[in-house]
Amino acid sequence: MNLQSRSYRIVQENQNDILDFQINEADGERTVHPKNSLNEFTAKEWIAETVSVWVQRGLGAKHPDAQIEKQHPAPFSFTDVSRLILFFTKSGHLVLDPFVGVGSTLKACALEGRQGIGFELNPEYAQLAKERLEREVRTLFAKQHPQKVCVGDARDLIKDLEANSIDFVVTSPPYWNILHKEDHKAKQERIAHELDTRYGNDKRDLGNIHDYRQFLIELSSILGECSRVLKPKKYMAIVVSDFRDKSKYVMFHAHLAEALAPYGLELRGITVLYQRHKRIFPYGYPYAYVPNIHHQYILILQNEKKS
Repeated sequence: MNLQSRSYRIVQENQNDILDFQINEADGERTVHPKNSLNEFTAKEWIAETVSVWVQRGLGAKHPDAQIEKQHPAPFSFTDVSRLILFFTKSGHLVLDPFVGVGSTLKACALEGRQGIGFELNPEYAQLAKERLEREVRTLFAKQHPQKVCVGDARDLIKDLEANSIDFVVTSPPYWNILHKEDHKAKQERIAHELDTRYGNDKRDLGNIHDYRQFLIELSSILGECSRVLKPKKYMAIVVSDFRDKSKYVMFHAHLAEALAPYGLELRGITVLYQRHKRIFPYGYPYAYVPNIHHQYILILQNEKKS
């Protein structure tokens, strides 16, 4: 049998398997494929999550459970993290977020029955993450699967974790020093409400590095070290956004993916996260084109190290 016909046979077998399970679902039976070692999804559920554009989900700024989240200058929604956790893990698995902020990842882990570890440099945000878990998570799973907040520099804390101990890494790291720029959005949405506009003044904070190349080196070294603790063939999801540096458009998502390749973290795909709730500002008017960036990228990488 030649390679082409063998590949065709494998594809046909996979399609037949999917069809069989879709038929079972149509009959009202929820069936997870016995060979599914990644998650607990049926074929129908699996397919929906592989669509390359997601619409960001959130509770809304006025929701009671959004009040701690907005204390952070760059939070990301626990509902979006939940989707990633559900797809890339099974119940009871261990998840790591090396830049946990105010705990969106840990909240998602608690709600979805996973164990989480989060690193946070700023003690105030770490405390808010703990408070958030106490106030906003009200399920039995939260007690069965405790969450851990570790205060300190991720470069140091990662050394305390055992090799091949983590099932999934998910995070949204600093986007260089863009929070130092106080534009229309920062003034209207943060400063006017006396909310933080920066992570802090700690010199170890990646958001305070002024040279972009050095920032990429430092960030990729931290995420690269995560590959040591991440199990072989397991996944890492990184939520990032491109940005402008004065008049220059910086493709941060592409630069980061390229920087992580030497660590054995191979890009498997990109999901566009559409942020339809964001306000629009007249950037550039009436002189030049400046985009309102209303999307993020979720980089999906797989740990290619050998077991």
